Amino acid sequence: MVTYLDAAATTRVDPRVADVVLHWMTEDFGNAGSRTHEYGVRAKRAVQQARRYLAGTLNAEAGELIFTSGATESNNIALLGMAPYGEESGRRHIVTSAIEHKAVLEPLEYLQTRGFDIDFIEPGPSGRVTVEAVMERLRPDTLMVSLMHVNNETGVVQPVAELAHKLRETSTYLHVDAAQGYGKLTHDLTAPIDMISVSGHKIGGPKGVGMLVLRNRGWDAPPLKPIMFGGGQERKLRPGTLPVPLIMGLAEAAKIFHEEHAQWSKEAAAFRSRLLDALAKTRFRINGDQEHTVPHILNVTFDGVDAEALIVMLKEQVAVATGSACTSASYTPSHVLTAMGLPQEVASNGLRLSWFPNQTAELDATELAEVIATMQPDSA
Repeated sequence: MVTYLDAAATTRVDPRVADVVLHWMTEDFGNAGSRTHEYGVRAKRAVQQARRYLAGTLNAEAGELIFTSGATESNNIALLGMAPYGEESGRRHIVTSAIEHKAVLEPLEYLQTRGFDIDFIEPGPSGRVTVEAVMERLRPDTLMVSLMHVNNETGVVQPVAELAHKLRETSTYLHVDAAQGYGKLTHDLTAPIDMISVSGHKIGGPKGVGMLVLRNRGWDAPPLKPIMFGGGQERKLRPGTLPVPLIMGLAEAAKIFHEEHAQWSKEAAAFRSRLLDALAKTRFRINGDQEHTVPHILNVTFDGVDAEALIVMLKEQVAVATGSACTSASYTPSHVLTAMGLPQEVASNGLRLSWFPNQTAELDATELAEVIATMQPDSA
């Protein structure tokens, strides 16, 4: 049996979540926008309840949350939606990091073609951007800062909560891509972050649903303009028929993860220790600051071992990746590890191991380590 160690890419839908999704697909299947019959009323009521619950997990009001197809769309709405305000106000400077997901980097690269000045901070070998590095780059024309919560390749946690409190004293908005952190370190996200992007499929929810929190400053919401049109749903920022089954699945996944979080964290950390103990018989380096990391993501480079060759060698034992699933078809060095200033042989061969503890019981970590050790030079 192949053990799944690519949970940072996606997770298995929890069977309890699947039951909820199926119910809203086959029984209460109404359109939440239909006001003239009970099917629509039940769907609308359910969405309202889900919205209140999910917003509450982030210390936000229900009216501050819109549903999207996932963090990529949420990122695009947040970043591209702020552009008109930036152009009108003459604030075309945006601060971000060089280790962001492509779902942030590519919209920002597009904004560069529209005349925006994007400041990419490189975090150094720790993989952790400091609050000071961000604050010292602020200018009178800085529109916003976009900084991820947890890096999807290294698992390193960024200081978004501390940064949020600092930026609230300025006119600069803060956007956080929380795809990897929501559910695991949700408390960080209750800080006064202006915009938060979330995906459901990272916490046992269905693919194709996420949310964007747009937190008010006083009475004022972030001054976004829509990037899509047609129907006026979701505060006119995300038009289209609401996917009620997916929304209900997202809410159920969030509830389950919240209720079982303490046990999940304990088991995730225990597997990490077991894995590292087994890997001690190999020669490797861990990439990223291990004092600020989530318990379920580990990025390692094995001395003298080509990561792609290793993945092929291990395919009967584990499902792993070299980095983001969105760029897994590319064999170029990781842009994250490169931005951290790591040597090319390290950046080119970083292996990301990520797990949900309830899917790791069958793995013989010692056997895994023995296979890796045989691939290293002078292993004999």
